[in-house]
Amino acid sequence: MPPDDLAYALGPTAAAAPATYRVTKEIPFCYGHRLLDYAGKCRHLHGHNGRAVVTLEAAGLDALGMVVDFSDVKRVIGAWIEEHLDHRMLLHRDDPVIPELTRLGEPFVTLDVNPTAENIARLIYQQGESHGLPVVEVTLWETPTSFATYRPG
Repeated sequence: MPPDDLAYALGPTAAAAPATYRVTKEIPFCYGHRLLDYAGKCRHLHGHNGRAVVTLEAAGLDALGMVVDFSDVKRVIGAWIEEHLDHRMLLHRDDPVIPELTRLGEPFVTLDVNPTAENIARLIYQQGESHGLPVVEVTLWETPTSFATYRPG
């Protein structure tokens, strides 16, 4: 008969090493961008099928045995990404294409910085943190082989 107590099944936890729990939620979305004052191909408007990988951490678990319910991460951060970043052009506020996109009624988001993977990861992190989620890092996969991670110092 299997034991009912998880701590018993796993054995004792060392008192000198407090537990840390981490959960991660992936949120796929599509976006376009370009980088101003950049010499490479990314200076042109282009798009990505990106994945935000949001990691949350806590020293203990809630009454249900969770750091955060995955559905809460989706409801808060996923909904914000869906509403503000998904299928939008992410542009520096000084991008000269903005008046034309405005004229055409195309959706875009402006940032005070170049919309690099690093800055988009930081933006997503800040949104989770502002909603009280225990976010410790966000990784933005820009392509299947390239990603950037933001973790505050």
